Amino acid sequence: MAEFLSKDRAGQVDLGRLPCHIAIIMDGNGRWAKQRGLPRTAGHKVGAENFRKIATHCKNLGVKYLTVYAFSTENWKRSEDEVGVIMGLLKRYLLEAIDTMEKDDIRLRFFGDLSRISPELQSLVDRTNRISSHLSEEDFQANICLNYGGRDEILRAVRRFASDCAAGKREAEELGESLFSAYLDSGGIPDPELIIRPSGELRLSNFLLWQCAYSEFYFTNTLWPDFDESQLDEAIADYQHRDRRFGGVK
Repeated sequence: MAEFLSKDRAGQVDLGRLPCHIAIIMDGNGRWAKQRGLPRTAGHKVGAENFRKIATHCKNLGVKYLTVYAFSTENWKRSEDEVGVIMGLLKRYLLEAIDTMEKDDIRLRFFGDLSRISPELQSLVDRTNRISSHLSEEDFQANICLNYGGRDEILRAVRRFASDCAAGKREAEELGESLFSAYLDSGGIPDPELIIRPSGELRLSNFLLWQCAYSEFYFTNTLWPDFDESQLDEAIADYQHRDRRFGGVK
């Protein structure tokens, strides 16, 4: 599969027309490690470090929101060792984030059903939430999808709305797209204008199914650990050359 970007666009990012919200499916860690004769867990460690670099680059460019697919509802099917390493990396990242979020003006938010993760991780997530609540809404925000699935998110939103209806807080007739969006994990955050998937796969894999209705997609063969700042620039430049009509005619 060819890269969906002509060479003359590479790196030509217009800082005045940045997408407000970029979402990334961080895919290819296992294959990256296999190509190098390493265990899959080694790929996750490199991929976690790459997330830091890409998040920092988004913040420095002026992107407001970055949402990453860190662990899906289906990823529990992986080996116990692999899941343990991913959760261990998350713990380390959260501990470091707690020490640096205020200094770096970076907010964190988590999408997904967090009831299945360990009480220790839930406690760390709560701590990052408290820190984020003290930071300015103008600060950069990274959203981490953890035990997340797009269909699961929609079902949980429906249940919350139905519960409010049963409690007399809402009427079924009130429900529209804007109100339903407020019940999603991403409530209050604009939908992503650009969704990036490294690794050569051409599917969404249950990621932000409601929110992606008018997102632009960018696919690349590059595996996530090798997806660097220059390639993010290329993806943004490609996005900026697209004609976004939203169903209208121009």
